[in-house]
Amino acid sequence: MPAVENTARLNKITELSEQAALHTGIEISEVQLKGAGKARLLRIYIDKPGGVTHADCELISQRLGKLLDDEDAMPEEGYTLEVSSPGVERRLTRPRDFERVIGQKIRMLVREPGGGQKRVEGRLSGIEDGVLQLEIAPEESVRVPLEHVQRANLKFEW
Repeated sequence: MPAVENTARLNKITELSEQAALHTGIEISEVQLKGAGKARLLRIYIDKPGGVTHADCELISQRLGKLLDDEDAMPEEGYTLEVSSPGVERRLTRPRDFERVIGQKIRMLVREPGGGQKRVEGRLSGIEDGVLQLEIAPEESVRVPLEHVQRANLKFEW
């Protein structure tokens, strides 16, 4: 499938996912479409304050499945729909993802000026105007522009 067609399909599925979650208190965290033909996997990650339950996954799965069929969003293809929580070490990509985890530990791979990369880990103390504020040690913090973050995850604490 050409990349443009796949992007358009993913955008449509994301739109339908948001529609399925409307008025539920559940947020669509990420939409992934993997594989091809009958081995195609449509994975939807959902989140909500207080955590995701099995019933939340079932609700979104039922609602989205119906919308996908009604809109014929996956024509002439078999697929498996999987709805789940993003997990304890979830990926952070959008500003709202970071806002939700203020006060928690995160780890990031950051692009440095000159082309290098470095790993940064610390407690996210805030985000303002697209810049993350991270406490990396007592009394020591760094500021990282969101545009320099190549990859970021929540860090599970025992």
